[in-house]
Amino acid sequence: MKGRQVLLTGGTGGLGLGVTPVVLAQGANLTITYRNLKEVERLKEVLPPADFARVTFLPANLEEESSVDNLIARIGRVDVLIHLVGGFSMGKTHEYSYYSWKREFEINLNTTFLVCKYSLKSMLDHGYGRIITIGSKAAVEPSGGLAAYSAAKAGVVAFTKAIADETKGTNITANVILPTVIDTPANRQAMGTENADKWVKPESMGELICFLASEKAKDIRGAAIPIYGGV
Repeated sequence: MKGRQVLLTGGTGGLGLGVTPVVLAQGANLTITYRNLKEVERLKEVLPPADFARVTFLPANLEEESSVDNLIARIGRVDVLIHLVGGFSMGKTHEYSYYSWKREFEINLNTTFLVCKYSLKSMLDHGYGRIITIGSKAAVEPSGGLAAYSAAKAGVVAFTKAIADETKGTNITANVILPTVIDTPANRQAMGTENADKWVKPESMGELICFLASEKAKDIRGAAIPIYGGV
């Protein structure tokens, strides 16, 4: 990805702490969106200072179309979109609030639609693009207590596959990754560390993402790729 213009959403989050350094190691120029300056500072603590020159941090609300439109306009060109933003909550269907249901779709599916829509416009303009989204094992193997999350992530999978079909015959690809539990600080805090050695490492996801974003993956489109770790 040397010299490519990469839009990385969620790069300052728990998953991003592991993925961002891997992407930078490929020589990419990154634009990373953020909502919280404290998370930007946290990410800077794990990045080599020499990499800062290839990272631009831009504030953006990915749940608002005008904000995403302005974001892509400021970047100008998007070669690679890596969309890590997402959210997770649990609850039995008969006890789950409609607000929480809508929130799962807003953060997981609607943000995916908006960043893909405007990034894809840029990619079509210059005839090149790689789109990588994040689904979940729960999207293809739903379980009780995860109805909203599973439905939203299933939407991400279907949406990404539809983009791949729309872009056949171009040098634009779209693929989705399906992790199980990811070894992030938030998950360790919420779930303990007893089984953390079985969880998917963010760095492993970063390596897979970088392959899908590379020239070598030009023939992979519309794939939903499991990365389950030891779970």
